[in-house]
Order: sequence, then structure tokens, then C-alpha cells
Amino acid sequence: MIRTITKILSSVVLSMTLIAQPAMASSPSNQEPSAVEMGADLLVARPVQLASTIVGAAVFLVSIPFTILGGNVGQAGKKLVAEPAKATFVRCLGCLK
Repeated sequence: MIRTITKILSSVVLSMTLIAQPAMASSPSNQEPSAVEMGADLLVARPVQLASTIVGAAVFLVSIPFTILGGNVGQAGKKLVAEPAKATFVRCLGCLK
């Protein structure tokens, strides 16, 4: 039962992401985002980025012993947690960067 729900949710998220791509790629970066781009960002991109931030934080926590030995804790934290969090919470609604 749980596997079925997971497969359905994964399919829905993937479908929504693929549908939103043309809308998000259509405007040049120097113009204001359209309502469609804002809606796609709010309903599709932000939840995916939030999930990416959570998964990145979990991976970062698991990798801490190895990153300490490698001496790149800051770099791992930036790539796995800080950059996805910035894209999720700081980026303007509908903006690509």
C-alpha cells in the first residue's frame, strides 16, 4: 500500500515538474516572471527544492565523519544544505536564479 502511494506521488511530482519546465524556461531573465511562472514555482519548484534541502541535510549529517576526515565540511554543507535552502527560501517567486 505504501509503495503504491509512493509511486503515485513520485509520478505526480515528476509530471508536474516536466509540465512546468516550458513555462519556467520561456521568459528572459531580465523580465518580471509571469503569473504562470510564479504559480509553477510555488506549486512545483519550491516543494521539490524543500525536499532537496531536507534530503541534503540528511546526507550531510551522515557524511560528517567522512567530510571531517577529508577536511571539506564547509564545502559539503554549502553544496548539500545552504545552496538548496537559499534556492527554496531566498530566491524571488518565479525567478530562475
